Amino acid sequence: MFFIFSKIFEFLATPTHFALFIGALGVALSFTRLKRTGCALPGGAIALLLVMGFSPLAGLVAIPLEARFPPPPDDMPAPDGIIVLGGSVDENLSGMRNRVTLAEAAERLTAPIALKRQYPTARLVFTGGTSALRGSAYTEAGTVQRFWREVGLDQGDVLYEDKSRNTFENAAFTRDLVQPKPGERWLLVTSAMHMPRSVGIFRKAGFPVIAYPVDYRTAGDMSGWSVPRHASRSFGLLEFAAHEWVGLAAYWLTGKTDALFPAP
Repeated sequence: MFFIFSKIFEFLATPTHFALFIGALGVALSFTRLKRTGCALPGGAIALLLVMGFSPLAGLVAIPLEARFPPPPDDMPAPDGIIVLGGSVDENLSGMRNRVTLAEAAERLTAPIALKRQYPTARLVFTGGTSALRGSAYTEAGTVQRFWREVGLDQGDVLYEDKSRNTFENAAFTRDLVQPKPGERWLLVTSAMHMPRSVGIFRKAGFPVIAYPVDYRTAGDMSGWSVPRHASRSFGLLEFAAHEWVGLAAYWLTGKTDALFPAP
């Protein structure tokens, strides 16, 4: 039920969707007795879209998430395992086209290749089924397995978890799959913006991990900010960040993370 509710809420609360819904509501109300209110709402929706698309808002919301967990030092001790979260491929398009289609977070897949070659004895685990609300005949795990095979990654000791639909299930199913022992060091590879929520969920599941953030979307500060050439980039960044902030609150309120804003 939580999974279904979260998907519906995400659709309705996505910032650009919210602005469009406000504008559409205004148009509808303009044909009723609330005409004055209806005429004002589309203007407000356009103003909101302009702020989201051409102001520093997206960066200001995203940077604290990406800065929360810095990457480990280059000379860190060798890990016992490497966990890679899904969200890096389009499993449905990959299946229908019969070729691997990478998503924007493709570094979630490329970084572990280098890590596995640097730490060949570390166990490598990919976790991700499908996040489609109605399910899918294809899984991220199956697509990633094909991608890593095509780029020549040794598949001998790689494990794939293909049932999880969200990060909470990633943590629970991966824990049950690998059964980590006390004192083991496991790296968690996911997007930097997704890392605070992910670490909190894994901790709550009794699986302590070491953050290995990838897929950065900001420069880390606003010193080089300029008005973007394409509003769509700001929309995408803001939607990603808003998704994580709302997710942090929802997962904390439902007891799925150990803190509202998990820290190192």
